Parts: sequence; structure tokens; C-alpha cells
Amino acid sequence: MGRALLMQNVTSPVTEFVLLGFNNSLKIQQFLFTVFCLVYLMTCLENITILTTVITDYHLRTPMYFFLANLAFTDIAESSVTTPILLSSLLSQPRSVPLKECMLHMFLFHFIGGAHIFLLAVMAADRYVAIVKPLQYLTVMNRAACLGLVAGSWAGGFIHSATQITLLLPLPYCGPNTLDNFHCDVPQVLKVACIDTYLIELLMVSNGGLLLIIIFVLLLTSYTVILVKIRRQVTKGKHKAFSTCIAQIMAIGITFIPGIFIYARPFKTFALDKVVSIFFTVVVPVLNPMVYTLRNTEMKKAIRRLILRVLFSEGTGIA
Repeated sequence: MGRALLMQNVTSPVTEFVLLGFNNSLKIQQFLFTVFCLVYLMTCLENITILTTVITDYHLRTPMYFFLANLAFTDIAESSVTTPILLSSLLSQPRSVPLKECMLHMFLFHFIGGAHIFLLAVMAADRYVAIVKPLQYLTVMNRAACLGLVAGSWAGGFIHSATQITLLLPLPYCGPNTLDNFHCDVPQVLKVACIDTYLIELLMVSNGGLLLIIIFVLLLTSYTVILVKIRRQVTKGKHKAFSTCIAQIMAIGITFIPGIFIYARPFKTFALDKVVSIFFTVVVPVLNPMVYTLRNTEMKKAIRRLILRVLFSEGTGIA
């Protein structure tokens, strides 16, 4: 591939971006391809298992598991938006992406990611009501309220992503058209703009990074209140409530900390950027199901019941 494809003239308008991906040896890239392919398959298997279990097991027809099923769906969707591009970049380097396709990818990535963030906030609110106001829990978290909260999460993700793309689309882009990442994302795309993007960067940081910090602080504060409440007042089901909250705190930590690192600072390049981006987009979706199931006895029992139902039905069919 010639230099003309890798780097357009500084004054010529950009019609496509070139993803640099990873500059490793062929053997290392083949190894990474195998690893990330397995991670993606595990992500789909784990989250589909959670979705199927929640849908089919009547013991889990509660607001908490309804929100967990929606979170599992966002994990599958977010991983499916980014991981195939990562795998493609490991097979062929560099990889060119048309400008419109790059914008569409960023819209979907931030749309789903934004919904995921707001769902984590909804799950914290659900636990707060369950622990602080247990007698009013089913009244407050009724079916209409749950559907409204999930719809609001997706609406929040849409507004967040649409704001990002609205700021990016009008910008003029000129070479070099290389993006030092394995997928299109806001920090790298802004660097290709032909104009001073300082104000736009501030708006992007406010829309993304600052929002992440505010929600992260609010969530940590709410979970602190919940844990204190559990320790002081909850008697029945204390261990279950404590385990559920710890699992959600772990999920919040592995999601928000890398997200804040990437989006809550000026868009300068750091050595860890690509590693953190991989963890944020590829590894977190496979960790979330582990976090929620390993510490949740009820979910583990429900998954066992699902496996037994599948095996029993297969055995009956064979017979």
C-alpha cells in the first residue's frame, strides 16, 4: 500500500481515515486475533446466557434483573460494534474507513455506550429504593417506571451521541488522515480537523468526560449511603444485598475509570491510550457478566436451572 493511501495531502479534504491499529509482528497480531476472538465469543455467550435466563426464569422477574438483562444487551451491542473492527485491523494493516462509515461507527459506539452508562445509574437508583424504602419498592419500581427508566437511558445515550456527531460533522478534515487507534473515536478524529478545535474539545470533554465524572461521583456517593444503610438497618437478606451492591460497584469501577481516562482530559496522545481503549471497549463487556453472576447466588441458581432445562429437553428429544 502506497504512502498516498496512508497519508493524504495536508490541504486536500479527507474522504476516508486510515486506522493504524497495532504495529506488532505478524505472530503477535495472530495471537492477539485469537485472544480477542475468544473474548468476543465469551462476551456473546455470557450475556446471551444472562438475557435468556432472565427472560425464561420467573424467579428473576424483578426490576433488578430486568435492568441487568438490558445491561447485558448493551454489552453485546457495544462489543459487536467495536470488536469486529479490532479483529479486522489485526488481519489487515493499515485499514481504511470511509468518512461516513467512521461517523456512523462513532454514533453507534457512543449511543450504546451512553445508554450503558445511564443504565448503571438506573441500577444504582433501583438498589437505593430497594434498600432505603423496601416497603415502597414494588410500588415505586413498577412496570411502567422500569420501562420508562430503560427508555430514558437509551434516550440519554442518543442525545449524548447525537451531540458528539453534530459537533464533528461540520468540521473540515484534511491530512494526514491517519487515526492512531483500532477504531474511529472522537479524540483521534478531532486531530484530523483543519481548524482550531480547542473550543470543540472543551464541549466534547463536557459532554463526555465531565458527565462521566459527575455520574461516577454520584454513584459512589449513593452506594456509600446504601452500604451504610445495609450495615446499620438491614437484617434479612443482608449478605445478598451487600453482594449485589459490591458487584455493581465493581461494574461501575471497570466501566467509569477507563472511560474517564480517555474522555475527561484534553485529547492529547498517551502511551496507554490504545490499551485503555481495548479494555474499555472489548474487555469490560466480558467482565460485567462475571462480576454480576459470580457474586449473585440467585443468578447462578437460575443459570443452573436453565442448563438443566436445556439438557433435559435435549435428552427427552433424543429419547
